[in-house]
Amino acid sequence: MLNKISRVLLFVTVTACVLLIAGCTTPAAIADINKDPGRYSTKDIAIHGTVSGAFAAMGNGVFQMDDGTGHIWVYSQNFGVPGNGESVTVIGRVEQGFSFGGRNFGVVLRETEARN
Repeated sequence: MLNKISRVLLFVTVTACVLLIAGCTTPAAIADINKDPGRYSTKDIAIHGTVSGAFAAMGNGVFQMDDGTGHIWVYSQNFGVPGNGESVTVIGRVEQGFSFGGRNFGVVLRETEARN
């Protein structure tokens, strides 16, 4: 009986760990994203950096982030826009050929989760 309970507990623990790892976002350097944006377009990624420019309109906005390796624009839809100089972590998906507010952006990170 104890042996069966141990096996079930081990199975549940291993399954929970696999699901937890699979659901985690991938941290990425902005330089790596800019080198190969297609590599990151199918999964949520996390970037951390400093906001260096921002503008917003009607609940949506775009802000530029710098992580020390490069710059990328982040499109925030209904998550608000952080202030210049603020250090933030953003989770989102990479998109190419993006337009907002009459400006065109080559590669952006579309924010998919609210910042902490």
